[in-house]
Amino acid sequence: MALVLCTGTDRTLMQTRAMVLERGGHTVMTAMEEHELIALCSQKSFDVVVIGHTISPIEKPRILRLVKQYCPRVKVLELFIPARGKTLPDADDWLEAPFTPPDDLAEHVSRLAAKTS
Repeated sequence: MALVLCTGTDRTLMQTRAMVLERGGHTVMTAMEEHELIALCSQKSFDVVVIGHTISPIEKPRILRLVKQYCPRVKVLELFIPARGKTLPDADDWLEAPFTPPDDLAEHVSRLAAKTS
């Protein structure tokens, strides 16, 4: 399956997201701070980075720039709240949050990781 990096601002939500993805067969790491994201992207070759819906619309583009700088080949999945809409037109895919059932996230990541550039 995929090596996934989840970003976000809510630790409990990220732990739940990681659990769902791991149950779907993925290996998951999390980053809540910029320095964590840079360190992980510098050390690992992630298949997918999930940019969480709790990150502000102002911060999401900055996170995307860092991801593309330090993980240039990674696929990016933006989670978004319908009321706010999609923030990252350069993301590779989008998923409305919250997702029902939660396993939709793991399946979505699997499909995205399988896509070739």
